Amino acid sequence: MEFEPLSLSNEVIEFDMIGLGYDATIDMEHPVEDGEDLVNIDYSPAAANSVLAAGLGPHIFGGDTNLEPCQGMDFESEEAAKAFYNSYARRVGFSTRVSMSRRSRRDGSIIQRSFVCAKEGFRVEKEKHLVDGRVKRPRAETRVGCKAMLVVKIQDSGRWVVSSFVKEHNHDLVPPDKVHCLRSHRHVSGPAKSLIDTLQSAGIGPSGIMSALIKEYGGISNIGFTERDCRNYMRSSRQRTLGGDTQILLDYLKSKQAENPSFFFDVQGDEDHCMSNILWVDPKARTNYTYFGDTVTFDTTYRSNRYRLPFAPFTGINHHGQPVLFGCALLINESEASFVWLFKTWLEAMSDRPPVSITTDHDRVICAAINHVFPSTRHRFCKWHIFKECQEKLSHMLSEHHNFEVDLHKCINLTESIEEFESCWTCLIDRYDLTKHEWLQAIYNDRRQWVPVYLRDTFFAEMSITQRSDSINSYFDGYINASTTLQLFVKQYEKALESRFEKEVKADYDTINTTPVLKTPSPMEKQAAGVYTRRLFIKFQEELVETLTFLANKVDEEEMITVYRVAKYGEMNRAYFVNFNSFEMKATCSCQMFEFSGLVCRHILTVFRVTNLLTLPSHYILKRWTRIAKSGVILDERTTNLSNGSHESLTIRFSNLRHQALKYVEEGVTSSEVYDVAISALREAARKVACATKKDGRQVILNGTSEEYLHQINETTIRRSDPPFCSQQSSYKDDQDRTIEKLTRQLDRARRKCEVYRSNLLSLLKDIEEQKLQLSVKVQNVKLGMKE
Repeated sequence: MEFEPLSLSNEVIEFDMIGLGYDATIDMEHPVEDGEDLVNIDYSPAAANSVLAAGLGPHIFGGDTNLEPCQGMDFESEEAAKAFYNSYARRVGFSTRVSMSRRSRRDGSIIQRSFVCAKEGFRVEKEKHLVDGRVKRPRAETRVGCKAMLVVKIQDSGRWVVSSFVKEHNHDLVPPDKVHCLRSHRHVSGPAKSLIDTLQSAGIGPSGIMSALIKEYGGISNIGFTERDCRNYMRSSRQRTLGGDTQILLDYLKSKQAENPSFFFDVQGDEDHCMSNILWVDPKARTNYTYFGDTVTFDTTYRSNRYRLPFAPFTGINHHGQPVLFGCALLINESEASFVWLFKTWLEAMSDRPPVSITTDHDRVICAAINHVFPSTRHRFCKWHIFKECQEKLSHMLSEHHNFEVDLHKCINLTESIEEFESCWTCLIDRYDLTKHEWLQAIYNDRRQWVPVYLRDTFFAEMSITQRSDSINSYFDGYINASTTLQLFVKQYEKALESRFEKEVKADYDTINTTPVLKTPSPMEKQAAGVYTRRLFIKFQEELVETLTFLANKVDEEEMITVYRVAKYGEMNRAYFVNFNSFEMKATCSCQMFEFSGLVCRHILTVFRVTNLLTLPSHYILKRWTRIAKSGVILDERTTNLSNGSHESLTIRFSNLRHQALKYVEEGVTSSEVYDVAISALREAARKVACATKKDGRQVILNGTSEEYLHQINETTIRRSDPPFCSQQSSYKDDQDRTIEKLTRQLDRARRKCEVYRSNLLSLLKDIEEQKLQLSVKVQNVKLGMKE
């Protein structure tokens, strides 16, 4: 069938601007931007079948979508033509888009459409958005000038006829197992949306939802969209549902900042200039981070309200082993870019001091963001989150083999070395025939980030490798759940903070007002009882008591290092090796408990016992576990940079100098060589300080008297009438000497007063700190009495 071209006198032609050298496609009905995920237009084969079956003419009888386009083929509507060509493109292996449109000048209606291969045309460089001299989010080149296309025109009857069809492509086509990644074939269908909403309401994240969809549809290629589309649908759904409720939270944060300028919060906007994510850090959280910010847990498993927003707290562990808050975030967008923004902003709030270690959920996107923002921080996946995944991924194994869970636990938690774990894992996989299990292989590849034997050389502040940290999933337990609204969230957040503060005060009270029961006559136990908090002492006491059942045998000795083989009586086959330097009083154990938790293990304590080391060396007592963990003046960079920049607080200068001096004292006693160097350096420093003090004092006198003295000279000159010049000069010199002596005596008296004032001030600060603690304890006693 040959179709006569229409007259152009009453037509308006709309072109594909990309094909002509621009970077945007004009399509008045369905505009598509580069990078947009097609989640609203249904181009699925099922949709094509329904459209074609209803709208095709005699050339495609019964909606047969296996036909190839040809000239003369007619359709009921342009949508039917578009769906047919897209269905054909899916079978062949390419993506489509709408290109040129032609409109009538009479009524503006579309009379011609061109559907082209997505690789049609070329990209032409235009003005770039630069960030630090680099192109912001550079996109890969996808246009190669492909000529494949389908053109349809409308007839007087209202039907659309194919006037031109180009079949050949100038590029490789996509195989069937990857065609679902092409943009025009990616679509979140209605049933998929319902399933996503259901799983999201159950607290399952994008990765878990995609796993469920793959299982439901029988493969990733059958789903019809990617994980990115899933994430974007979840984000858009949250943004539509939120409405104006986020303003409640923002108003709360603004009010807190108005009350205290140290309250920090920030809001991230997405590409559409809509609110995306919120982070806030209160002053107490920032203070706690200065004491306990060595290890951090970032938890996104919460779903804090009916909108399924992930509530993500930053938490740590205080000196009582209790969870402590370092900040909070509400995340509407869980993309990698959003997590990068969140971590960078949080780090800025913490004065750019990264933690030693951080624990997060087992999530690929979070992992990528952590590596970007915290390159020097040791990243660990939450082991218990992986065990939870295990119950889902290996449910058939757990139901069929009752010993599998026990064997898996032994392999992960009870192996003492990397070699032992590797051997045990191989035996486990072979025994249960799980060699081809993809999820097990994936977590095995990540083993260095969650299996304990790979992490023991890094501090995570956990008392036991096998027990779960209280900071994970616990700070807001009982206060926030799936039904919590944003309005209620603010109130519950305040209640949770108050509850945690009361628990910390109660722990302080127990530590101060209760005397631990000693179980041995060891001076080391008595020393620890007066240093550690109550909970930490109990843990240390357990380790110390266990030494009574352990034996230590010397197996090697080289210079100052002695190697001991330590094993429990009756279990000599399970031994640990301790390297002990008797001169420096330092020991390392193969169990690495001190490196992991900050408490000395029973094996090192056994060696201390057999070598008659009666007290615990100071370098084995971490301040963060002691009663005085929160003592001392906090040095905030902003408090030292005053408006004029020339006068610093006396207290801050004193604290700075004391801190530096004590640091050199602690390092200087480690060995005789270091001690000699430290003594020499301190003597040289003392000499320089004395010279600077003398010079500074003289300069003050001169600066303080020069103008006054010159004024005296002028006044004297005016009053006297032509005295002898030499006599005047001698008199002036005597006056100057007397003035200097007088001012020197005043300066000495002022210095002595300053010393007294400084001592009194430091004593007063210490008294205030002790009184605050006592008042907190009294308040807790009153509350306990009221409850009784």
